[in-house]
Amino acid sequence: MDIRQLKYFVAVYEQRSISAAARQCCVAQPSLSAALLQLEQELEVSLFLRLPKGVTPTEEGDKLYGHAGKLLAQLASLKASFQTPAAKVRFRLGLIRALGVERMSTLLREFSQQIPGLELHLVEPDAACDARIITPAQQYAGEVLQPIWRDRYLLAVPPSWPLSLKPQISLSDFQELPLIKRTPCDAWELLYPELNRHNIQPAIRADIQTIEYALGLVSAGVGCALVPDFDSLKQRSDVVLKPVQSLTMERTIALAYRSNNAHPALPVLQQLCLNSSALLINK
Repeated sequence: MDIRQLKYFVAVYEQRSISAAARQCCVAQPSLSAALLQLEQELEVSLFLRLPKGVTPTEEGDKLYGHAGKLLAQLASLKASFQTPAAKVRFRLGLIRALGVERMSTLLREFSQQIPGLELHLVEPDAACDARIITPAQQYAGEVLQPIWRDRYLLAVPPSWPLSLKPQISLSDFQELPLIKRTPCDAWELLYPELNRHNIQPAIRADIQTIEYALGLVSAGVGCALVPDFDSLKQRSDVVLKPVQSLTMERTIALAYRSNNAHPALPVLQQLCLNSSALLINK
């Protein structure tokens, strides 16, 4: 048993997904799976039950998580006790809404870990900042745009609805369809003109801002909602994600910064975003 195996185990335990844990740890999924299997063989227990969507810890997994968390925390504390406190590096990052909690948490954690003394301030995208994570439509003159992710929008449907059995959703299915509208939403800006052009009127049940609230209403059976195809959403059992036929609804998420920006932390963020983009291509 080694520290690397324990770090991988904790990541899988917290993410409830081997693929998500591999992305968090920046390691190939087969390597993480092999390390996890080796740990289980050494302890002679099963730490997780493999499910069609993700994993769930066993009783032995719950037991190991308590010990592993304490051990890793003690190790981090030990390392910190021998390190000279780094000078504070202030960085203001503007963020739009609905970027995906899992992937943004991973990106920001890696950014913080690679810049000693980083004091990260997350602000609205239109506030004064050192860099922004936005869509291309929000780019300012003089900004360089570096693509990170490309999201496809799908329709989240309550699993108990007959519509969830269809392989894809047609525009005609939106006629009087109970719909949770999100504002702002890139997909709605594309879908709404098409519905108008075909004289299709959905039944708007709510108009909200966040994906989390929209998914909560879908899960409760209030209506359907357009959401990005985040990996974490695909693993949920309380909503079903369906493509909309004959309509491409996508958005690009990019890092934006001034070409003359000389902030010392910016190159690190640029490289992390480049790594995320490469992982998406090789996915």
